Amino acid sequence: MAAAPAVDRSFAGPGRLAGVDLARGLAVLGMLAAHLIDLPAWDASDPTTWIDLASGRSSILFATLAGVSIALVSGGADPLPRGRRLRTVRGRLVVRAILLWIIGLLLIATGVPVYVILPSYAILFLLGIALLRLPARALWSLAAVLALVMPWGQPALDALPIWQGEGGEDLVLALGWHYPATVWCAFLVAGLAAGRSDLSARTTQGRLLLVGGALAVIGYGTDALVGALPGVPATEVASVLTARPHSNGLLEVIGSGGFALAVIALCQLACRVPALGAAALPLRAVGSMPLTAYVGQILVWAVLAAALFGDTGDLGAMRSLHPFWPFALGTVAFCTAWALFVGRGPLERVVAGITRTLVRPGPRGGVGRLAR
Repeated sequence: MAAAPAVDRSFAGPGRLAGVDLARGLAVLGMLAAHLIDLPAWDASDPTTWIDLASGRSSILFATLAGVSIALVSGGADPLPRGRRLRTVRGRLVVRAILLWIIGLLLIATGVPVYVILPSYAILFLLGIALLRLPARALWSLAAVLALVMPWGQPALDALPIWQGEGGEDLVLALGWHYPATVWCAFLVAGLAAGRSDLSARTTQGRLLLVGGALAVIGYGTDALVGALPGVPATEVASVLTARPHSNGLLEVIGSGGFALAVIALCQLACRVPALGAAALPLRAVGSMPLTAYVGQILVWAVLAAALFGDTGDLGAMRSLHPFWPFALGTVAFCTAWALFVGRGPLERVVAGITRTLVRPGPRGGVGRLAR
């Protein structure tokens, strides 16, 4: 009985959406799987390959949830922020973006062989600041335009000489270009639109599940058709008309973007059932402190690899230990215990404390959700 108040504080506070936490938890663990497991190629007839769902889709889900988070901290489906409240929200998002970028650079400096998403995440936060006053309908329209247009220009951007010149590799890492904001802004805007559409409403959840599922079928189904056409894989257009993970292709944006929206909706619907919400509590705990979980995994990886191999960059040696389940279960256990007995995650506390210190709050109730 003594633990109940802590559970309420951590998982049922004002503005806390259990399904969003659950989706974040799945995204964090999915990215861990993509890092630590040599994922097999997807084969619908072989369930042992279905873990390939984590490849690419987990990071896209994470980016989409960035947009949801921005919507929630700026009022959700409530009246759009304005005046002093808007300035406060924008100021805190700027501080948060800077902190995420710095943390991302520190993780890159560990030498752990993963493409750290936090620099791109930080840039997406900055892009989101300009969209805070847009209503849901405008955001959905913008997300659709970005999804259909931006993948066509990405190959030209990837071919710019700046990436191959001196310092180009460092620039790629510093900008998170493996998750280019030029394309990934579509996921951010879609998440922001979802957050502005009242994600707590069953109607919104149902529509999001149907639309997201339909987009996933269109994207992946079209990819299968394009791949079956003779000669198409050799064309330049085919480099855009693909759903291959991390390709930033049009069909990946549509298919995996729809997949992300469907997962968010499904998690929200599942958490409407008390028994399912309770059973998902450990994953929700991970999702309530995604920064702590993400950073913690990489730091533990760095320490372990340095101690065992003397080289934090040896991915093959690390994977040979089959570390996914120890890492995943350790992450879930830590986050669950911390959420139950302490509350907000340690890094989330630090980031929230710095943002509150540097940017004073607006009128009472103006940015009550931002510290979460």
